[in-house]
Amino acid sequence: MRDILTITLNPAVDLSTAVDVVTAGPKLRCARPRTDPGGGGINVSRAIRELGGNSRTFVALAGHTGDKLAELLAMEGIFCLSFKGPGETRQSLAVTDTTTNEQFRFVMPGPEWSQPQAEALLETLSEHVQEGSLVILSGSLPPGMPNGFLAKLCDTVHTNGADLVADLSGDPLTRLVTDKTVRAHILRMDQHEAETLNGAPLPSRAETADFAQSLIHKGAATLVIVARGADGSVLATSDTALHVAAADVPVKSKVGAGDSFVGAFTLALAQGSPLANAMQRGAAAASAAVMTEATELCRREDVDRLTSDCKITPIYGCFDE
Repeated sequence: MRDILTITLNPAVDLSTAVDVVTAGPKLRCARPRTDPGGGGINVSRAIRELGGNSRTFVALAGHTGDKLAELLAMEGIFCLSFKGPGETRQSLAVTDTTTNEQFRFVMPGPEWSQPQAEALLETLSEHVQEGSLVILSGSLPPGMPNGFLAKLCDTVHTNGADLVADLSGDPLTRLVTDKTVRAHILRMDQHEAETLNGAPLPSRAETADFAQSLIHKGAATLVIVARGADGSVLATSDTALHVAAADVPVKSKVGAGDSFVGAFTLALAQGSPLANAMQRGAAAASAAVMTEATELCRREDVDRLTSDCKITPIYGCFDE
C-alpha cells in the first residue's frame, strides 16, 4: 500500500452543539457540546482511520488550543507530525437549530504567518514527504502565507517523488488552476467552485466533464474531480470521463462529506484500486457522511453498505473497474 500524508495548515478544534431555536436576544441554552479535531487534512485522516486505513497527518499547531487538538488526534489514533505554528490554533463552532434542522457554522480565522515561518514549515515538510506517497493538501491556508508559497509546496511534493492530491477553495484554488508553476496530480472541487472558475453554470454532467478536462489541458492537474452534490461526482482525465452516483440517503449534516470522499477515494487508490472503484468508495463515504450528525464523518459500516449503490456511468472514454 502506498503511504498517505495529509497536510493541515489551518486546523481547528471543532465544537458542535444544538439548540431548540437560533434567535437573537435571549440566552440560548445549548445541548452538551461535542469536540472534534478539525481541518481538511485532519478530517481526511480521520476518515481513512475509520475505514481501516492509516495515514500520517502533518499539522501546524500552536498554543493551548493546539495542545488540545494534539490530544484529540491521539485519542483517535491519528499519527500526527506537528509543526509549531504562530499564535493560537483556531476554534470553530457549529450550532444546529433542532426546530428547522438548519446548521449554523461559525469559522474563525487562523493565526497570521510570516514568510520566515512559512519557509521553515516547508523545510520541515520536505523531511516527511516520502517517494511514492499520496500527499493530500486539504482545507484553507492560514492568513499571511506569502506569494509563491503554494508553488513551493507543490514543488516540495514533486521533488520528493510524491503525488499531490489538492482539495482547496478560494484564492488557493484559483492560483492552482491559473498559475503554471502550481500543479497537482489530482484536483478536487465542488460544483459551486467549478462554476465560479468557469464563469458560467455547468448544468449537465457532460459540461462538468468538459470543464474538468479543460483544467487538465491547461496543466492544473492530471486528474480532476468535481462534486455535483446530490447528483454525485464527475471524474475526468485527459481523454476520458465518468460519473459516479451518490447514494439515496437521509441528510442530517453535510459537514465532512467532501473530506470523507477524499479519504475513501485516496485510500482506495493507495490500496491499488482502479479509478472507477476508488470513485465508488469516495461517493459512498460522502453519502455516509451526510447521514451523521454535526462534525461526525462517515462510518465504515455505512460506506461498505452503500458502495454498490454508487453506480458508475461513463460519460466518454472507458475506465477499468
